[in-house]
Amino acid sequence: MKKIILALLMMFLFATSASAENFPEVDKSYSEWMAEKNFEQVPGFGVIAFKDGKEIYSYFGGLRNVEKNLPVTRDTRFRVASLSKMFTIFSIMQLVEQGKIDLDEDASKYLGFELRNPNFPDEKITVRMLASHTSTLRDSGNYSLPQNISLEGFFKKGGADYGNGKHFAKEDKNYFKYCNLNYGVLGTIIEKVTGERFDLYQKNHIFKDLDIKADYVVGNLGTEEFANLGAVYEKKNSAGVWNENGRWYAQVDNYSSQPAGESKFKNYKIGTNATPFSPQGGLRISFAELGNTLEMLMNGGNFRGKQVIREDLFAEMIKPQWIYNEQTKNGDPYDVMFAYGLGLYEIDGAGKARLCEDKEIDYIGHSGEAYGLISGLYFVPGKKDGAIFMTNGRAIEVDDDKRSFGKFSNSYIWEEKIMNPIGKYIF
Repeated sequence: MKKIILALLMMFLFATSASAENFPEVDKSYSEWMAEKNFEQVPGFGVIAFKDGKEIYSYFGGLRNVEKNLPVTRDTRFRVASLSKMFTIFSIMQLVEQGKIDLDEDASKYLGFELRNPNFPDEKITVRMLASHTSTLRDSGNYSLPQNISLEGFFKKGGADYGNGKHFAKEDKNYFKYCNLNYGVLGTIIEKVTGERFDLYQKNHIFKDLDIKADYVVGNLGTEEFANLGAVYEKKNSAGVWNENGRWYAQVDNYSSQPAGESKFKNYKIGTNATPFSPQGGLRISFAELGNTLEMLMNGGNFRGKQVIREDLFAEMIKPQWIYNEQTKNGDPYDVMFAYGLGLYEIDGAGKARLCEDKEIDYIGHSGEAYGLISGLYFVPGKKDGAIFMTNGRAIEVDDDKRSFGKFSNSYIWEEKIMNPIGKYIF
């Protein structure tokens, strides 16, 4: 009897599917993947797919918390990594509509200090350049600063917090280079023009419009939302040693109790440095809430009757602001980013970043990767088809281990395993 109960429990934990319609080939693909015990394994993952504007398929399997044996569900929330960037742009676009921000205005005007690349002292850095990663700023391993350091001090040459010039490129504004620091600057601009702390502005406007309860500050999550928070894992211990045959080690969000929220920011000065909120990657959001976000994007900025992003501004957001040129090598495409808009990028269904092996399906969206999590939100332009997914761990290092590379594309193997069945059998 105990064996039967255990078997039923394992089936629930590792293959929980709730399809609006039956797609047995997709179920089989995911169930077989979750049963594997090799370098492609993940602790848990979930996916929601839409067809013709309606949710048509979902699958949730594995564990959101390995230590507590808690399953992944549609209400599980993870630190979604770079999918956070699109939410920062949603705020920027709302503020453009209100006339508080001009995409082509010098960012210095909003920041209250002159932001210039010393290699191009006469070139202004605009909001559009920050949003499209053509600002000439660089991460150089340091894009999340302590809240007592101001961006002005960080960028000011000779200042106590100056980054020694490492955060400025020698390539000009025509060159694309993915840079998380850009979005910390954008978050700070949002604070300056609204007078609201970045995370609170997002909650009071963007999240409210999308009917979601996401947050950048774990301590400020509601009781139910915190209870559904999942940890992110790698098979890497605190000494940085990987063992793909070993156990999972939580990298973020494995809390024994809810940490402090507002008290952490009692001395925070709004408009000086929004990077502690991680506008580039720190959003904790659920599968269901990402589904709401995808629904808005598939409907041209409209969510259930409310125009969250004005139609012309939505069109500007998805329009490529930069396109890779193979001859001039005008940027680093980051393996998959060959045409970047504002917080979103295009994927050519026949190109190197394609997400389906046997069909040419173009997508617009964004990917995320941090601490072991891999995420994605993609929709088909001109249609109301799309999908969201999150995985919460990896057994091998990405990029440094070639096994992480996709089998038919430049995407990660995990992205292929999730998106290929959707494209093949659902879209």
